[in-house]
Amino acid sequence: MFTPQFDDGLYGQLRLRAGSHWQDYVAHPFIQQLAAGTLPEPAFRRYLTQDYLFLIHFARAYALLVSKLRTLPEMRTATASLNAIVAELPLHLAYCADWGLSEPQIAAEPEAAETLNYTRYVLDIGHSGDALDLLAALLPCVAGYAEIGLRLLGDPATVMEGNPYASWIRNYGDPGYLAGVQAAIDLLENVGRQRGAESRLGELSEIFTTATRLESAFWQMGLNAQ
Repeated sequence: MFTPQFDDGLYGQLRLRAGSHWQDYVAHPFIQQLAAGTLPEPAFRRYLTQDYLFLIHFARAYALLVSKLRTLPEMRTATASLNAIVAELPLHLAYCADWGLSEPQIAAEPEAAETLNYTRYVLDIGHSGDALDLLAALLPCVAGYAEIGLRLLGDPATVMEGNPYASWIRNYGDPGYLAGVQAAIDLLENVGRQRGAESRLGELSEIFTTATRLESAFWQMGLNAQ
């Protein structure tokens, strides 16, 4: 199975600098319970609803990223990610329907404070900073989900047979998804070389780690719904 390069380059440095916050995110109790098939269904439904609302703003952030990039190949890469998110929205709704959640129900749901905090932080970084700042805010979600999916799929303790969350786990080990993640990491590396990432490592690390902490809070928001 193809595995994105999580440990290398600028992304690897930012991930390492996030320290315990990164482990809190990728090994959160929400994820542990999901892997065991013991996550309460109300927690997962709350997560699914808010994740749909989150994706709408994440698409906005990627549209903003396209406008901040300078070369056509970079713009194509970011546009591919934007298109993948937009295409995922109806698929997400179909998956939500399997859990008894209709589109009108989801659309009527207020954004949780954790959803607001995370999405508006990413958009604020995008408006106030450059493409490299925005990529640092986006990558914890993009690459973090791939790392979580691969970890769970590779862990013999993960319950797949009879686990209601098995399809969610498989989704984040999908080869097409993983290829998109590697493209996003490569874009971070390329833009980092152009825009002086080494001299900005402290600032970029702060952005990346803040987004990581907001990811953990998003899991906790779902868990609190039980």
